[in-house]
Amino acid sequence: MRCIYSHALVASTLLLAAVEASRLTPPVLPLIVRNPYLSTWLADARQEPWSAWPMFYEGQSIGLSILASVPGSGNVYPLLGRPQDSLHRKPNHEYNVTYPKYLGAQYDAAATNLSYLIPSTQGDAAPLELTISFLTPITPTSTLRQSIPAGYVVVHVKGTFNVNIYIDVNGQWVSGDRGSQIVWDFSSPPLEEDGGFPPGPQPLLKTWRVRRETEQLLTEFGDQAEWGTLYFSAAPDVRHESGTSAVLRGRFARTGTLQDQVDESFRGIMQKEPVFAFVKSFHLNGSSPYLPPIEDRAIFNIAHLQDPVVQFASARGLTFMRPLWLSWFHTPEELISFHYFDFDQAAMLATNYSTQLAIDAARSGSQNYVDILALSARQVLGATSFSGTPDNPLLFLKEISSNGNCQTIDVIFPSFPFYMYTNPRWLAYLLEPLIEHMLSGQYPNKYAMHDLGLHFPNLTGHPDGHDEYMPVEECGNILIMGLALINSLVYGDGKQSGSIWASLGGQGLADTETTSPFALTSLETRDGVDGLDDRWGGSEEHKGHKQARKFVERTYRLWKQWTGYLVDYSLTPETQLSTDDFAGWLANQTNLALKGVLGIKAMSHIAEMAGEHKDAEYYKACHQLQKWEEYGISRDKTHAKLAYNWYGSWTTLYNLFADSMLCFHVSESSDSITSNRPNTNDHQKPIGKPGHPKHGGGGRTNFVPEHIYKIQSSWYHNVMQRYGLPLDSRHLYTKTDWEFFAAAVASKSVRREILHSVATWVNETSTDRPLADLHDTEGTGGFDGPAFKARPVVGGHFAFVALERACGGKGMEALQFLDDDGVNQSEEDIGNEL
Repeated sequence: MRCIYSHALVASTLLLAAVEASRLTPPVLPLIVRNPYLSTWLADARQEPWSAWPMFYEGQSIGLSILASVPGSGNVYPLLGRPQDSLHRKPNHEYNVTYPKYLGAQYDAAATNLSYLIPSTQGDAAPLELTISFLTPITPTSTLRQSIPAGYVVVHVKGTFNVNIYIDVNGQWVSGDRGSQIVWDFSSPPLEEDGGFPPGPQPLLKTWRVRRETEQLLTEFGDQAEWGTLYFSAAPDVRHESGTSAVLRGRFARTGTLQDQVDESFRGIMQKEPVFAFVKSFHLNGSSPYLPPIEDRAIFNIAHLQDPVVQFASARGLTFMRPLWLSWFHTPEELISFHYFDFDQAAMLATNYSTQLAIDAARSGSQNYVDILALSARQVLGATSFSGTPDNPLLFLKEISSNGNCQTIDVIFPSFPFYMYTNPRWLAYLLEPLIEHMLSGQYPNKYAMHDLGLHFPNLTGHPDGHDEYMPVEECGNILIMGLALINSLVYGDGKQSGSIWASLGGQGLADTETTSPFALTSLETRDGVDGLDDRWGGSEEHKGHKQARKFVERTYRLWKQWTGYLVDYSLTPETQLSTDDFAGWLANQTNLALKGVLGIKAMSHIAEMAGEHKDAEYYKACHQLQKWEEYGISRDKTHAKLAYNWYGSWTTLYNLFADSMLCFHVSESSDSITSNRPNTNDHQKPIGKPGHPKHGGGGRTNFVPEHIYKIQSSWYHNVMQRYGLPLDSRHLYTKTDWEFFAAAVASKSVRREILHSVATWVNETSTDRPLADLHDTEGTGGFDGPAFKARPVVGGHFAFVALERACGGKGMEALQFLDDDGVNQSEEDIGNEL
């Protein structure tokens, strides 16, 4: 690495200490989930981990198996996958296949722990405690670390007798086609004549490298990449071997070790299935089994490296985009070494994030919400891949499972609460490819495009303009997210920042014409940890205003163009799709029209930031909110209709969330968050305490009236089902992202109802894929239509924690009027937490 190097690997139990008992039991759990192609999950997670192979998100198996053996006992214990299928099923004189006691799975936002007990063969001595931790760190203070497509498998042991651990991977990590021919090689530190390692500061690792023999660049098979190299690494004190799976597993079962040999007969993935294995021997026994137990651990590193990561129709033309990590590391080997020896620092940063997330989620009033967010976090980022350079970082997104579109705006939009809470700069990196492409004139329509390409990883655009037709949806989405980004930059001190982690660091600002306002050119060292981002925005030296102004001025033509479309067409939208395209085409959708109205309102603030005061006044005057209320609210004033002329219908008004998230409940006189004047006294001011329910405290005048919030909150209580809040009156299915948008702007009691019902669904759903966002609210909790699984839209689950920190930390306080009267069930009425 050019600037960063970590020398020491200090023993740490951060991972085990941070992951507390998990309450919910989903059907699938994340193991190594980093990007659309490094995505390995624990299948059948309600059963023992040896009941099924780990899987790719589409359901196909991924070869990852782990075994344990106790020397001298003759017993071999399957721990993960189904390696026992390669072993003798009946006891024999060489070994016996037996099973440990499985204690269950625990998880937080970055780690999944599988815990076991292995019985002692020494009288009444205590069993050995064994935990396998799968860490895919979420590091909001370090984009450098987040950009590394790798994860850790850490085996922790505690006991008084020796144990051997076997782990192998196969070629299914590098191709979805089981018939693909693969090649591999192995590297290890050079040995001295005495068998030791030579002196010197260089990192020492054993590494397997596996890839397709003939890579198919930028292609997929079953949604898996057909290009890229798997790197599987361990410390030099392990034994290694490659060969046929049954041969290696059988050898380990008999001997507890491997032969340090490399099979050089390249072949197909399932042709005498070649696997690539390590064995770690833990020496824990002392002179007596009754002495205090000894603790130890082994770290294994799994990475999937690709170059390029996508092709992108950029302003300079169709471009192969290289991974962002190449900006800091000269070679893959340098990257792998850094990642492996950075474990303690990465674990510390990930634990900090997971711990704070749990604290913030608990403020919702539901402990189940803590688990729901923990399950969602890795899934959000698992659809993205970092690219670009430090001068202009980019984040590319795949619309996983629904259709594979690239950079879909209405998939980014439901996930944006995650980014606002975690690190808003990553949202900027998601929007930048769309903005660059449309600024370059390659998209012919006047409204915002739906996506940047039909199927990831080929972001080739739509030069014919024939992308999916969602004009009001996408214009409203990108305007709302644009203002949210601007708001995130302009705040007074760290306590007012929308993201705790984004407010850390110095005020360095790369200010050249060719540098993005969101560049990563000023990495820092803080508290002994290097490679950290500088501060996102902030008031010191007016950095936030400068960044926001540069962003808006460069792109102002597009914002104005998209808003012009909304002014003309959003109040009474013609027959078109909303983001819920599975529900079909419909005219005059009330919820969609509200998004357009809010988009116009957002533009008035964007124009202020750009110094375009006449435009700002114009957009303030033409949003037509009163007309929207007249058209969209039922005659008895109890709820919003699905469509203006569909009497008797109702809808979840999830776009109402944007009104609160953008701080439109802050009075105009104090709402200077998008002011163009760089004055330290001119930043967003905290709202007053809620006062009269119609007007609020401190002279606050809401944009969307409070009674709209109240009637919708009450309505959600009335139509709730066992597994959640249905999307609208047409069906009993729901979208979980929109449920959480609605819950964030509902009363506390209704919010608890929604969270309780979603938690019940997580525990009982018949789905068998990573967290689905579209499911029925009755029956088995499955869905007979499109299978939406592993999608990044679960970032919408973060709506409550994002709103908690919005508006100078007053976002939720401003909604106190919802709990002053109306529906206010007790928790006993809702039911005990699961």
